[in-house]
Order: sequence, then C-alpha cells, then structure tokens
Amino acid sequence: MELLLHQVMAGLATGGIYACMALAVVMIYQAIDHLNFAQGEMAMFSTFIAWQVMQWGQPYWVAFAAAVVLSFIGGVLIERVLFRPIHNAPVLSSLVAFIALFSILNSAAGYLWDYTIKTFPTPFGHKPLLAGLADTHEVGMIGVTLGLLGLLYLFFRGTRLGLAMRAAAANPESARLVGIRVGWMTALGWGMAASIGAVAGMLIAPVVFLEPNMMLGVLLYGFAGAVLGGLTSPGGAVLGGFAVGVIENVAGTFIPYVGRELKLTIALVLIVAVLMVRPSGLFGRSVVSRV
Repeated sequence: MELLLHQVMAGLATGGIYACMALAVVMIYQAIDHLNFAQGEMAMFSTFIAWQVMQWGQPYWVAFAAAVVLSFIGGVLIERVLFRPIHNAPVLSSLVAFIALFSILNSAAGYLWDYTIKTFPTPFGHKPLLAGLADTHEVGMIGVTLGLLGLLYLFFRGTRLGLAMRAAAANPESARLVGIRVGWMTALGWGMAASIGAVAGMLIAPVVFLEPNMMLGVLLYGFAGAVLGGLTSPGGAVLGGFAVGVIENVAGTFIPYVGRELKLTIALVLIVAVLMVRPSGLFGRSVVSRV
C-alpha cells in the first residue's frame, strides 16, 4: 500500500507537468484547429533560456520570470510571423510549418548549448515529505501547477480579455461582429501557451535533466492527456494530464513487463484507445456540422 501511495503521489507530480502541456496544446488547438507538434521544443528552449540566465549569476526566480516573459513574446512572434500568413492554407502546410519549427528549435538549442546533459536546479530541494511518500520538489511541482491553473481559471472566467479570448476561440465570426480582434486573441493564446510550456519545462528539468530532446516524452504524455480529457475542453485536458501521470506511474510499477522502458507506450495506447472509443475525449464535446 505504501508503494502504491508513493507512485500515486509521484504520478500526480509528473501529471501536473503533463496537465500544463495538455493545456498548452488545447489552447493552440482551439485557436487554429491544429496540434502544435513543436510545443515540447518551445518549452525546452525556454528552459535553456532560464538555465543561461542562471549561468549569468541571476537567482532562480529571476531566471524563471525571464523565461516566462520571453516565452510569451516568442509565442506571439511565432504566431504573427510563421502561422498568421498561412492560417488559410491547407492542413499539410501547417503540419510542415510545425515540423520546421520543431527542427529549428531543437537544432538551435543544440548549436547554442550543445547536446550534453546538464543539471537544472530546483528551488524546492529534495527533502522527504508526507512520511516519505513524496519529496519537496514533487510537492512544489504540484503546488506551482495548481497555482498556475487557478490563475488561468480566474483569468478566463473573470477578465474581459480572458472572455474575449474564449469568445474568439469558440466562435471567431461572431466575435469579430462585436469588435473583438480575433487575430490578436489568437496571438495572445500562442503567447500564453508558450509561457505555460516554459513553466512545465522548468519544473520537469530537474527530474529528466536538461538537453535538447528532454521534452519529447513529456509532449507525448501531454498529447495523451489532451486526447483523454478532450481537445475541446481545457479543464478536461488538465484532468487528463493528471490521470495520465498517475496511470503511467502505477502501470510502470505494478504491471508485469512494463517497467520504465515501456511506460511511454502507455501514453500511445491511451491516445489510440480513446480515439477509437470516444474521439471527442472524456470531457470534450462532439462537433456536428450541418451542410
């Protein structure tokens, strides 16, 4: 029982990171109807920026804030420069653009900081808590994730800008009729998704270590959480991310022959299973078009 509780707590900690990635994926999906395959590389690049700022002698939280702000600006610029001109192009054009962005960020990180594995500090430490069921970093990950999600909920529910962004994502044509600048709402969504991804990268880097390919597995788990919860439901994607974290941790420990080597397979199995049984996800809505 103690081992089970420990794996559940560890799953909730990593599930918070998957929840952030799933939320970032859903925000961009709702804005442009495409999955951002470069979301993980954007988070990785932001984490390297934070690491570089700390190498220049700045404290952790200054680097953290700098990475979040620069990620927001970078997300807005990516939407304005790369994706805005092709927003009416065929789906294949957007797919190629995402693959290009993935390759550019991965190669740029390798060129600037090389491919050697680096350690990334945690401000929470690794002292055991809750009778050894979790450590301070895991609890800190959960706390930061829940705090971020709470702020986002208040932003989208209680501010005019948040409501405008929701309206632009839900019904762009009607939003334009009431004076909402849908294009800029989309750009702000990209910026916020990039910032959320940056937080996820900085929280998971002390666990997986820092290198240009660190976020590939995390992104797959984020996709699994988004599909499980529903690509049309931000709240569902968050719950799906936490669920994936717990499932992959418990399955990797208690299911024979899975272990650490096959845990990533669980995310792929979840994606396929949900798409086969309920394509809209557990909390997503089915979209019906009348022609």
